[in-house]
Amino acid sequence: MDKPSESGSTQEDKPPVALIAGPTASGKSGLGVALAKHYTRTGKQAVIINMDSAQVYADLDILSARPTVDEMQDVEHRLYGYIDGSETCSAARWADDAKKQIALAHAGGSIPILVGGTGLYMRTLLDGISPIPDIDEKVRAEVRALPLTESYAALRSEDPERAVLLSPNDTNRISRALEVVRSTGKNLSYWQSVKEGGIAGNITLKPLILLPPREWLYARCDQRFEMMFDNGAAAEVRALVGRNLPDDCPVMRAIGVPEIAAYLHGDMTRAEAVEAAQTATRQYAKRQYTWFRNQSSAEWPYWQEEINDKNICDIEILFQ
Repeated sequence: MDKPSESGSTQEDKPPVALIAGPTASGKSGLGVALAKHYTRTGKQAVIINMDSAQVYADLDILSARPTVDEMQDVEHRLYGYIDGSETCSAARWADDAKKQIALAHAGGSIPILVGGTGLYMRTLLDGISPIPDIDEKVRAEVRALPLTESYAALRSEDPERAVLLSPNDTNRISRALEVVRSTGKNLSYWQSVKEGGIAGNITLKPLILLPPREWLYARCDQRFEMMFDNGAAAEVRALVGRNLPDDCPVMRAIGVPEIAAYLHGDMTRAEAVEAAQTATRQYAKRQYTWFRNQSSAEWPYWQEEINDKNICDIEILFQ
């Protein structure tokens, strides 16, 4: 039984939030719908809330593997395709939006189901963010004007703990760490240890991390990208290219966009573009796999098998 908190409430007194996370192509979206249907059969209502950084963008329908209307199966989905590709969605922005949708779901008597593979979004929502004060613009300008060798030497003197963690060639992170310690008087590690705004202590979290066999996962990544190309990914990228968005926009750097853009410009054949995007997808899945295995709570359950119609009921039991 859960122990009561100082306020007298137990963990089970707090509103529930289900969470399904894991690498791309691991079956999260389908499982989210199956779980929502399961809740409905048990007399509860549920809404699915997107937790994937690519699926927030309206311009990335196909290449983000956003669930289609048919795949949603009449289950309400929120925070999908709600941001224009010309904008940048930070983890903090998404977390604020997710908090609002979670509160609305609870107010309406529904269980929110967070579904996605962006670990930074998950951690920002649950744990909060570091309240680093705004950096003094004069300090920032001075730091950014330093040659890399000088800024790294300064960081080794002023924040040796951070310097030892960084490559001497990592310009952006070295500058960031140096401007933080010079502007605030405290190093980056201090600010990262002080977080605020997380919801973990205010909810009953029911999480599941999907870590299926890698061979199965990578095969699904390859097959899915072939399907994306066949189902209109090239037209989606053509429309993006036509918007003349800056190259550093997140939508322009999404997996599949640079590769298909190269194909459209005649710099790659279709086969080369598909192979390059498949390779990038598998590499991304590998990084996600490692992140969720190492960064998720040791107390959270993992599902390490393939997901299919035969074991879906076993998975649903984990959310009781």
